[in-house]
Amino acid sequence: MFHPNRLSRRQVLQTATVLGVGAVGAALAAEARAAEAPIASNSGLVTGRPKPLKYEEIPGLLTREQVAPHYQAHYGGALKRFVALEDELDKLLRGDEKLTGYAYGAMHKDQISRMNSVLLHELYFDNLVPTPGEPRDDIRTALENRFGSLDRWAEDFRGCAMAANGWAILARDAVNGRLYNVASDLHEVGVLWLGQPLAVCDLYEHAFYVDYQNRKQEYVDKFVEYLDWDEIDRRWLTLSA
Repeated sequence: MFHPNRLSRRQVLQTATVLGVGAVGAALAAEARAAEAPIASNSGLVTGRPKPLKYEEIPGLLTREQVAPHYQAHYGGALKRFVALEDELDKLLRGDEKLTGYAYGAMHKDQISRMNSVLLHELYFDNLVPTPGEPRDDIRTALENRFGSLDRWAEDFRGCAMAANGWAILARDAVNGRLYNVASDLHEVGVLWLGQPLAVCDLYEHAFYVDYQNRKQEYVDKFVEYLDWDEIDRRWLTLSA
């Protein structure tokens, strides 16, 4: 038996901003942005420019030959397309054309897919570090309470990652307050709609193929050894404030 955590208004607002949930209304979204949640700091979704990388490579996990095209082509490409779609849709909304048809609907789907791609890539790059440390008590205690131990969480996360074709995400559900490892096959498929991401692993082949070819298991096994626990703990504390 578990007891759901009571959510603050700030948590719901931050989640809505991070996930782009339009139903909360422009006023609430503006208030959430004003809170300046660290998870969105310098995000390309805000600035329109790629968020700077903290490293060029992660020795033992990813070479610069792997990191550079991933960051530039896949993350940068998703951001460029998102910005273009935002501009195009904004112009259409301000015009007098009918907002119907397959092409218009496809643009909306592509907009959200690119938006999710940008955010997930930023979370992924930001939660890796060349010299990893140990989890702080805050996030360690949360993981131990939910999964039994840190090692048990890592085992579950690896299993989740191997089942995913797109992303593996450690997320806190904003409804019941519990932690979940989530397997997603696409940017917009397999998500928790009010899931607040804490740790993110990119499982598309472009994230590891240069260094690992088809050895996905090796990449997944190493991934959890290079997590930036300071960053993950910061996300946890932000969502729990």
